[in-house]
Parts: sequence; C-alpha cells; structure tokens
Amino acid sequence: MKNYLEEQLKKRLTELGWPVDDLQFSRPKKADNGDWSTNIAMALARVVRQAPLQIAHTMMDELSLDPEIVDRYDIVAPGFVNFFQSPDYLAHQIRQIVTQDTRYGRNNSGAGQKAQVEFVSANPTGPLTVGHGRQTVLGDTIANILDWSGYEVVREYYFNNAGRQMRKLGESLRARYLTLKGLPTELPEDGYQGEYLVDIARDLLDKQPDLTVDTELSVFKEYAEAGIFQIIKGTLARMGVTHDVFYNENTLYESGKVEEVLDELRRKDLVYEKDGATWFKTTALDFEQDRVLVKSTGEPTYRLPDMAYHREKFRRGFNFIVDVFGADHQDTYPDVLAALKVMGFDTSKVHVVIHQFVTLMRGDEVVKMSTRKAEFVTLDELLDEVGVDVVRYFYIMRGAGSHLNFDLDLAKRQTEENPVFYLQYAHARIASIFRKAEERGIEFDAHAGLKKLNEPETLALINELLTFPEVVERCLRTLAVHHLPNYLYSLATALHKFYTEHRVISDDVTLSQARLLLLKAVKIALRNGLQILGVTAPERM
Repeated sequence: MKNYLEEQLKKRLTELGWPVDDLQFSRPKKADNGDWSTNIAMALARVVRQAPLQIAHTMMDELSLDPEIVDRYDIVAPGFVNFFQSPDYLAHQIRQIVTQDTRYGRNNSGAGQKAQVEFVSANPTGPLTVGHGRQTVLGDTIANILDWSGYEVVREYYFNNAGRQMRKLGESLRARYLTLKGLPTELPEDGYQGEYLVDIARDLLDKQPDLTVDTELSVFKEYAEAGIFQIIKGTLARMGVTHDVFYNENTLYESGKVEEVLDELRRKDLVYEKDGATWFKTTALDFEQDRVLVKSTGEPTYRLPDMAYHREKFRRGFNFIVDVFGADHQDTYPDVLAALKVMGFDTSKVHVVIHQFVTLMRGDEVVKMSTRKAEFVTLDELLDEVGVDVVRYFYIMRGAGSHLNFDLDLAKRQTEENPVFYLQYAHARIASIFRKAEERGIEFDAHAGLKKLNEPETLALINELLTFPEVVERCLRTLAVHHLPNYLYSLATALHKFYTEHRVISDDVTLSQARLLLLKAVKIALRNGLQILGVTAPERM
C-alpha cells in the first residue's frame, strides 16, 4: 500500500507543480490514525506558501484512490493525511503471502546484476576468533539480502599468505615440530603460541617425520597455512557460510597488477619518493595528509595491494561491490576509493560496511583475546557454548557501527529474555497451533473469509506482517542488516499479543480458519526472515 500511495501522490504533486522530494510515509502510533500517514503538506508549506491544511485539501480533492486498496483518508491538523487500508486489500495481501510462500519478501531490484561481497578475509595465521565472527555473519547476511533482491552474488575471501606474519607462523610451527621430536627449541620472539599449532605440528610429524632445523622454512609455512585454512573453512561451514572465491593477495604481485597501479598513479603525478618511501599524494585529492604506499623497507602498506584488488573487482564486472571491514580499516579505505576514482572507476558501486569490535562478556567479566599468545576464545568455542543460531543472531542484532557486548549469560538462556528463543518460539507456537487444528479436524483453507479479522491486535499483527518486504528493501538500501532481526522481534511480539487476546482454535470454524490463514502468513514471514539471517525456524521447541 505504501508504494501505491507514494506513486499516486507523486503524480498528483507533479500535476500541481509541487516538489516530491519530501514525500514520506510512516505508520501512526495509534490505530485510530490509520495505517499510513504523510506530513507532506507541512513539508511543502514554505515552498507553496499556503497553510498545511489548505495544501492537504488541494492535494487530495482531485486524487482518485482505488477503493480496493484505500478504504478512506482523513486530513487532520496541523496537516497530516492519514490513510486507512481496505479490508479487501488486507485479505488479498494475506492470500498473496501464502501463495508466494518461500518467495515472500523477495524483490527483483538487482536482477541481471552481479554483486560481490568480500568478508572475513583473515590471513591464515590462526583459527577464527570471536572478533572475526561479527564480520562473518555481517557479510553472509548482506550476501543473503542481495540474493533475495535478485543479484547474482559472489562471496569472496581475500587473504595474504606471505610477509612477516606468515614467516613468524612458519617459524612457530617449526619450533613446535622440533620440540615434539625431542629437540628443545624456543618459539621465535613474537611468535604464535596457540595450541592449534601443536596439533598441526603433530600431524606434520606423523606425515613427514624426517624434517630438521635445516629444512626450508617454506615447508613449515605452507603446512601451517594449509592446516589453519582447514580449521577456518571448517568453522565457516559450521556457521553455514560458504565462499565462492578465495583470492590470494600474492597473485596481484606475481601478475604485476600492483606495479601497474603504482605506475598509473605515477603517470597522474600522484606518487612521489620521500625518506626512502613511496607516497600517495592524497593532499592533491583534498585529503589532509599524504599516505605511504611503500615503506622505506620496500614493504608495501595495505593500501597498495587493496587498490590493485579493487581494480580487479571492477574488471571482473561486478555492479555492486560490498567490503565488510573491521574498525581498523577506517582510515585505509578512503585512500583506496580515491585511487580508484582517479583511475576512472565509478566508486559509487563500492559500499563499505565498517563494524566495531566485539567484547565477549562472561558474567561481569571481559574475556580477553590475543591471537599470538593464544589467550583468545575461538569462534568454534563460542559455537560449542551457545550454538550457531544464537551466534548468528547476536552478531547482527545491533548496528555494525555500534560496539557489541556479546552477553554469554543471555545467549545461553532458554527463556523469552533471549531474543533468539523468543523468535523461534513464535514460529514453533504457530506450528503447534496447526497441529492442534488438525487434531480437532479443522482444515486449513487458503480461501477462508477474513472479514472477521478486525480486532486491534489482529490488525496490528497484519500491518507488521505486511512490512516484511519493505524491511528487506531497507536492508538492501542501507546495508544495515540489523533492521531485519529488529523487525522479526516486533513481528513475534505482535503475534504473542494477538495470541494472548484471541483463541485461534475455537468452535467457530469459520473464524478459526481465518485466523489459521493469517498465522500461516505470519509463519512464512518468520521463516523467510530467519532464513536470511541464517537462523533455523523450528517446528517444535
């Protein structure tokens, strides 16, 4: 209905020669004020130079609205126009949801377009931690939203298996291996101390028992990388996450693509040498200071290969590019986008989602995490403790830009205080009602009359139900996927309020069938929303 009203009012405003930019609709807090409301008359008062009430009457007097969609409208001071949905429209929408079933909430806004979502992208130096989990769920849920919106989606993992970190990893595995052989060996300074390396070293010793301290370091490094990636991929699989592409940063160097970017920036007079380092002249692009691209040691900063990598994303034909980064990338990505822009790429296609850090709370205490010293909680350990559904939901029930305190005590509660339990219980409750209806011999009727569904709690539930496609579109438009779990919680709340006030199964078979039809639609919305979140929708609890 909102889309219909928006279309009709835009036409009318255009006829009047009035601007349409400020046209917005919202749901009134009180049911007596209608199903949708607009304050456009007040927004236009300064432009049109008329009283809001006069503007509202002028706008609506010549507007013909379909009575099968809009039952009536009211104009109220100081200038609101409130619209009331037709009962026939509500009934039609409920039937449509049941007909659409698994397609309810989908849209075709991305049809024919390729999207790429880069997320996780942790170098293979250790298992995924609680911190990596937030990025994992954010990226996968965004990819799901894009898929629901008709895009052809590629999930991508970008990593680097070279450099100082990987050398330290190889040295750490070698030390663990030699220790297992009975050769006392100290871990390298600032090496990796995790128990996972002991397991990998033990596996290496079983397969290759003749390695020595003189064996090429690359043997240990490559084995550690393979072993850790096996762990990482196993964790992602537990989370229901599968990447289509694993893109190695080193290929950008080997193929000369990093040097190509540097040369192109040089030709544009945006690169210079100073103090033995290579600098990006970002001050020429209205930045406050220039940035180092290659250190005096000859080692590139993250910016340079990232520029080359993103250039390849455009060359691969992606229309919609999403980067999910931690807060430590806050200062890096603007430089990458600036370089892409001067190289002639449309950076409006790149959408960067920055998420804040995660603090794992056990009671009132913070659980500390450190990758090298192994004083960390792995994502696998968190999954073991609270389960996949809770982990996925908790990671995105707050906006990505907000710091997240992951409350383990709340996560483990099997009560309505736990939002995951609350949502899943709503779905299971509906399934239980259908089982009871079957026991009573009341058949589900997709054509049941719905005129009796006019109680305030019922209408509130219907209005919440019909909002689902709009929420999916909002998640796509903003890439703020926390709107979806918040919506599902509101839908479950509306369901529980409805159920508290009204018996679904009663001696009035006609009314029972009407309510069953409504609950079938609600169950579909809950299931589809949970599917986007990667959370299961149980039939029993």
